[in-house]
Amino acid sequence: MRVAQVQSFAEAARQLRLSKSVVTTRVKQLEDYLGAPLFHRSTRVVRLSEMGQAFLRDCTELVGRANDIVDQMREVRGKPAGMLRVHALTGLVLGHFASLLRTFQTSYPDIHLDLIVSDSVVDPVKAGVDCALQIFPATSTELISRPLFPVRRVFCATPAYLRAHGTPSQPRDLHQHTLGLYSGYPTRDRWSFHHGGNDLNVYLSAALLTNSVHLLREYALEHAGIVCLPTLVAGDAILRGDLNVVLAEHQLSSFWLCAVYAGTSRNAFKLKLFIEHISAQFSRIPPWDAALIAKGLIPESLIEA
Repeated sequence: MRVAQVQSFAEAARQLRLSKSVVTTRVKQLEDYLGAPLFHRSTRVVRLSEMGQAFLRDCTELVGRANDIVDQMREVRGKPAGMLRVHALTGLVLGHFASLLRTFQTSYPDIHLDLIVSDSVVDPVKAGVDCALQIFPATSTELISRPLFPVRRVFCATPAYLRAHGTPSQPRDLHQHTLGLYSGYPTRDRWSFHHGGNDLNVYLSAALLTNSVHLLREYALEHAGIVCLPTLVAGDAILRGDLNVVLAEHQLSSFWLCAVYAGTSRNAFKLKLFIEHISAQFSRIPPWDAALIAKGLIPESLIEA
């Protein structure tokens, strides 16, 4: 199943923490037992044979059912156990996630977490993880995407930068400023602002384009320019007065952080517990946004992408 999912013996071995020779040997033994090849192999690609495609469907169902039975027994015992692999955005885990992990592991000490941190968009099946926490849509219709909380974005800069260069009063004023922007948004260079029921699209060019929102925050704190940041990254600095929100009345659309996973996840019970734990900690208005809303620094209304 894993070789078929990732289309690579080497990658399957890495994900399963086995040597490539072990994976190759086991597949070969299975092929010998069945009397037919399950894969067509070449130097560059591994793809299922016709028999392999039919066999994979049944194997997926059998393995999924077996995992369900094991999870049900663990649920009866009240002690879910094993490894849960999660891919998460860098901007999410730095500053807001460690306490959540601690409380989850206090509740379920026998569940071990393997957390991969990256801004890459991944297919959790091919990446060999149980779920991906990301703001982008699922890459396959076979995946489930469960919204967890909204990710609001604001333009902001230090008071010193704004004193020196002026404060934008409308989105097009951003053209006169040094900008730091995140490179991974699906809208690319097009930015949509919402004000008074009207939408305004502006194309922005960045002096600094990066896939690290934390680098953007540090860039802004160096008085280098105006940056666009998620409030979960910028919230503390804004509350301290280190950064000021600009164009607060011209609202950007928000993305949702989602848990993306396969419907046939082999760790469905543990994954359910993990996702429910996140949902219980965060709501439609997560704490970093609630604090900004209470001080009138961002609007309570939410415009979704």
